[in-house]
Amino acid sequence: MPHAVTPDQIRSLDDAVTAWDDRGWPRPAVAVVSGSGLAVDLGPTTHGPLPLAQLLPFPIHAVTGHPHRVEMLAPRPDRPVVYFRGRLHSYQGYDAFETVFPVRLAARLGARVLVMTNAAGGLTTARPPGSLNLIEDHLNLTGLNPLRGDLPEDWGPRFPDMGNAYDPELRALAATLGRKLGLDLGAGVYAGLAGPSYETPAEVRMLAGLGAHLAGMSTVLEVIAARHMGLRCLVLSLVSNLGAGVVEESLSHDEVLEAGRQAAGSVRRLLEVLLEADGLVP
Repeated sequence: MPHAVTPDQIRSLDDAVTAWDDRGWPRPAVAVVSGSGLAVDLGPTTHGPLPLAQLLPFPIHAVTGHPHRVEMLAPRPDRPVVYFRGRLHSYQGYDAFETVFPVRLAARLGARVLVMTNAAGGLTTARPPGSLNLIEDHLNLTGLNPLRGDLPEDWGPRFPDMGNAYDPELRALAATLGRKLGLDLGAGVYAGLAGPSYETPAEVRMLAGLGAHLAGMSTVLEVIAARHMGLRCLVLSLVSNLGAGVVEESLSHDEVLEAGRQAAGSVRRLLEVLLEADGLVP
């Protein structure tokens, strides 16, 4: 069956957990994954940085805007945080299992909360470039699902509920903290696509008609895997550009990275207070 998880892949995740413990790094309570151009500094590290490749059982492919480093943070004494600076995307040639490997590793190490950022295209002018949005739901249009295959029963249920995939309480917490920082955080539905080509004008109109407000090439597989393994999820999405047809300008990855640089200060401030906040971890 194509894209199904294999026994060897399952064993490779167990091996990664053992390798983590052999390094003597603490087990995290929270995992953070940064999106394109959003690998901001989040305070002093307690361990690392470590190249992500040293934790993976498969080759890593570079993509601009993703350093692919792993660090441990301690925003408060009772809250070790693993920070994946940069993520993996299926368009780089990874299968679904590989794409979500860091998230599953964090879950197997004991993380209970997943906080992610991404860069997305706005599908209407109501989501202008530079705006920050809390994802409230998604459309998985990637053609992939990390739950295909025979997964260990202790990872999670065969048919996980996705009704509150993006935790409402965490979104409310982030919105409250954002207001205190003077940030106007929107909310919206994220359409996850395979990429790496950007959407055509017709596809942008289709996605908007399906109820999406934002579109990107990440996030949905990671959230599915995280929810399957019991993690609460919060995703902050930066609108880096407007989709084709919404404006006439051509799209480029450089534009995405520049938007990340401009928003980096706001993203950093919000993540720093969020990682310290009461109510983040049950």
